[in-house]
Amino acid sequence: MKRLTLSITIAIMAAFPGSVSAAGDAGAGQQKAQVCAACHGLDGNSTGKDFPSLAGQVPGFIAQQLAKFKSGERGSALMVGMVQLLSVADMADLDAWYASQTPAPRAIGEAQLETALVGQELFRGGAKQYAVPACMACHGPDGHGVPVNYPRVAGQWPEYLESQLLAFKSGERADPVMGPIAFRLSATQIRALALYMSGLQ
Repeated sequence: MKRLTLSITIAIMAAFPGSVSAAGDAGAGQQKAQVCAACHGLDGNSTGKDFPSLAGQVPGFIAQQLAKFKSGERGSALMVGMVQLLSVADMADLDAWYASQTPAPRAIGEAQLETALVGQELFRGGAKQYAVPACMACHGPDGHGVPVNYPRVAGQWPEYLESQLLAFKSGERADPVMGPIAFRLSATQIRALALYMSGLQ
């Protein structure tokens, strides 16, 4: 297991060389984020499951993803249009604003606890038989992420987390690390994992 985790860590580092973004101005980012509020909420806590919450995201990750949308490396018909006029400074400012915001807590219902326990086992222990490492190895024991390449997953909409894991699994969203991991998970495991991560504080 340790060897597997080390191999994945090395692969991650190789996949994102020198990807630390410059620090932005949160105040400027707040003003620039007004156009983003319709989908992501005024403070980065989105009110709809189709749009990710950005509040409390690890510094650097949002700027990194915006750059990927702009370059076409990450696809989204909606986001590609939104980012075309953003400069590197704009992206850094938006990143700083969202990183400074407090994520809204998300609760797991009693009827979902059994499913969440399956997700907890995967998140904390992985699935050795499928060569799937523990998610917390990269995303942290509380799911708060590690700058800049390991995003916060705690408190995210479970539907959004599930959709992204399924996109990694199918190859619709390309990623050299998450692709192989998600590919080895079943749709049921992905749903359980998404539910558990959403309830982390």
